[in-house]
Amino acid sequence: MSSIFDGISSVYDRGMAPLEAALLRRLRRRMFPPLAGDVLELGIGTGVNLPLYSSQAHVAGCDVSGKMLAWAAQRRPRTSVRLIQADAQALPFRDACFDVVTASLLFCSVADPTRGLQEVHRVLRPGGRLMLLEHTRGRGIGRWVTDLLHPLWLAWSHDCHLNRETARTVAEAGFELQRVETYVLGIVRLIEARPAPQSR
Repeated sequence: MSSIFDGISSVYDRGMAPLEAALLRRLRRRMFPPLAGDVLELGIGTGVNLPLYSSQAHVAGCDVSGKMLAWAAQRRPRTSVRLIQADAQALPFRDACFDVVTASLLFCSVADPTRGLQEVHRVLRPGGRLMLLEHTRGRGIGRWVTDLLHPLWLAWSHDCHLNRETARTVAEAGFELQRVETYVLGIVRLIEARPAPQSR
């Protein structure tokens, strides 16, 4: 199983450092420490979130890139972690086995985000939560910027979409949106959702 991220795994954290310092680190520190129970983190990448989990979380981390997982394995989390190479669109887990599914900066790059979210829906227990930190199509001038830059960015990155409407896709995949916080002209969003009762 190969991924475009295999080739950038050794420089990914350095490349992300300015964005982390400007905003993402603060949002990660709000989002991940409170999570508890059986947690699945999709697109775990180099494992930047792993040190943030409390001992109340039991984490399974998936990524399609084996080389990114190798970097994640070097982290020193405070809780138990299993790392699995897997595609978010075909998760190797039984139905209803996680209390929380989370991801950061993932659904911009999933080939079929609806399929990935349907898999999330399948593996979440009744009453479970989906927690996402994503970059999306912006609002106002942010929408204009993301739409303008999207073709060039996609041509360079091959699979990262700047203008996906991820919150809307989450709702269309059978979730009830509980909270959507927007930052940086609506381009960065923190999304919390639960499976809609009628969709079970």
